Order: sequence, then structure tokens, then C-alpha cells
Amino acid sequence: MSVSDNFKTFCNNLRMSDDTVDSIAYRYKRITKQLNKCYWNSESETSHSLYVGSYGRGTEIHTSDIDMLFWLPYEDYMRFDNYIGNGQSALLQEVKNCIQNTYKTYMRADGQVVKVDFTDKISFEIVPCFVNTDDSFTYPDTNSGGSWRTTNPKPEIAEMISANNLWNKNLKRLCRMARAWKQVWDVPMGGLLIDTLAYKFLKAWANKDKSFIYYDWMSRDFFKFLCEQSESQSYWLSPGANQFVWRKGKFEYKAKRCYNISLEAIQNESDGYHYTSKTKWREIYGTKFPS
Repeated sequence: MSVSDNFKTFCNNLRMSDDTVDSIAYRYKRITKQLNKCYWNSESETSHSLYVGSYGRGTEIHTSDIDMLFWLPYEDYMRFDNYIGNGQSALLQEVKNCIQNTYKTYMRADGQVVKVDFTDKISFEIVPCFVNTDDSFTYPDTNSGGSWRTTNPKPEIAEMISANNLWNKNLKRLCRMARAWKQVWDVPMGGLLIDTLAYKFLKAWANKDKSFIYYDWMSRDFFKFLCEQSESQSYWLSPGANQFVWRKGKFEYKAKRCYNISLEAIQNESDGYHYTSKTKWREIYGTKFPS
């Protein structure tokens, strides 16, 4: 197989199965429908909800957590904001009780989400929220006595879609490849930081509109970009929304190691040692890369 075929197969191997995607969509619609019954006198399976997080941006490679927002009427914000005590905690408990009318599986409400765990290891993290005039969302945080926070995922999702289409679908593929690297090398990076740095890298990369035949170079140059980040930098700004994306730990050293391995993989391929080259890529990306 050629470099192009190897990376195309690798990217296909990182995609979720149709059955998994269908299962997620079925549960998402059931949760949305139940919450619409409770808060909007509606049985819509799609209104007032939104996939967010890595799944919403289309960059996830596994299904440990599916993040979704569900927005409630403004009068409910007033009701919980006027609580004596932790109104945010009361809101999460009420939303949890509503969802239990549909799902009796293990659930908990803490922090900022209602989490629903399914037996197939898929978990939904539902964030109840309220729409602001600028189309951002206010959501509850139950910690430290309760407070309200703001998030703005729509511009991030829109910018990721736009850039991905403009750059020949390479952005989301690179984000998924980086997640495979994160898993193999236990890299301390959150999903949004991976997506943010992949976006910043590709925006300046000369070959961002090329196809799979450039993916060995894309990997090499992305690892070089990562290892050259300043270890003193504590946050970056997300695509579209320019929200703070915080560092979780140092990733530069592991990126440098994989940059060096990618140089070996590319040289081995050039020298005709195709099996050795693939072994090097599997050292970086794991067993989803073809052997």
C-alpha cells in the first residue's frame, strides 16, 4: 500500500461505526424529546438542543462522552436564579428527574452537567442552559455555592466546518489523528486544545488543501508545530469564538519525540522500507494505523 492508501485507511479506521452513530442519535432524540415535554410543552426530538464538544465539532474518535446543550425558557432562569441557596444545583436535579422519565440507567447531576451512563460505555453529558441575546449560552455551575457561566460553542462549530470544507476535509482528519496520538502517548491535551492547535497549524500550512499523499508530511510538520509551542503559554484562543482554551500539561516533549519518529518513517518510506515505515507510524498512532 502507498502512503496515501495507508493514511486513508488509518483515517477510515478512526471513524465511528454507523451503528454507534445511529445509537447516539437515537438517545439524543429521546433525551431532547423528554426535556421538551418538561420545559416547552413540545414533543420535538430536535428543538432546543445541540451537540457540542468534540462530537459536536466532528472530531471525536471514540464515544466515552457525548456533550449536548439543552436550553430552557428564560422564566426558568429567573426561577432558579432567585433560589435561596444553590439554585444551580436545584436546576441540575430537576433536569435529572425529568430525564429519568425516559431513562432509568445510572445518572448523576453534579458540577455543570447531568450525566447519563449507558451499559455500552457511551455517556451523555447534558448541560441545561439559557440562550443569551448574542446567541451564547448561560449554564449552571454548582461548585462553591453555585454560579452562572457562559459558553459560546456555535462559532467554534461553524468555523471548524467552514475551514474543514475549505481545506479539503483535512482539518477534522488531523484532529482525529491527533486524538489517536494522544491516546497512545497519554498526551495531556483536551479535545478543544487539539482542535484549536490543529486549526492554527493548518491555517498556515502550505499544503492544507492537498490529499492523503501529503499526510506523512502533515504529521511531521504538525508535530514540529506542537513541539515548538512555548511551554510557558497557558492558554490559546479557540477558532471562531476566541474562547480561552487552557493547557492541561506539557505536551511539547512528546510531540518532539514523535516528530523525530515521523522523520524516520518518512526516510524509511523513501528508502523502500515500507514495512518499517508503517511500524514507525504505528508507534506514533497505534494499531488503527495499518500494519
